[in-house]
Amino acid sequence: MKFTWIMTLAGAAALMNAQSGVQYVSAKDVAAMMAKAQAERKPDEGNFIQPLGKSGPFLANLESRLQAIDTPPLAHEQDAEFIYVVDGAGLFTTGGKLKDEKRGKGANRTGSGVEGGTPRRIAKGDFIMVPPNTPHAFTKTEGKLVIMSIHLPMPAGASK
Repeated sequence: MKFTWIMTLAGAAALMNAQSGVQYVSAKDVAAMMAKAQAERKPDEGNFIQPLGKSGPFLANLESRLQAIDTPPLAHEQDAEFIYVVDGAGLFTTGGKLKDEKRGKGANRTGSGVEGGTPRRIAKGDFIMVPPNTPHAFTKTEGKLVIMSIHLPMPAGASK
């Protein structure tokens, strides 16, 4: 199973490069994006999202979260999500069931919380792979939490 995910990620990276050329975001660019999130976010905005790159169905974002503003949990029905913690720390819960589940944007479901999931503290340098249809939530941000998220649609016929 792990090998399949690694091959999916490698294939996605190759496809991104083949379809639209290499997309490069430097460490300086990421630092500027982090500063922009801090300067431009609204006081009640829990997650400030900025695109890092897109090619076909593959999407990479830089997401900046703040302490005391939790974002609603969700499950991506058709995408795996790879998450790399760029800076900061917080609690990340995966699995279980969405409470008060409802349809979100696109092929996503949202809820008011996660019941029965596995919480773990995440921090700078951590990497997480969230399979499709897996409820997940970021909570208890410690000051700030900046992640890079890469959404990879499941290939046709792949098991979820």
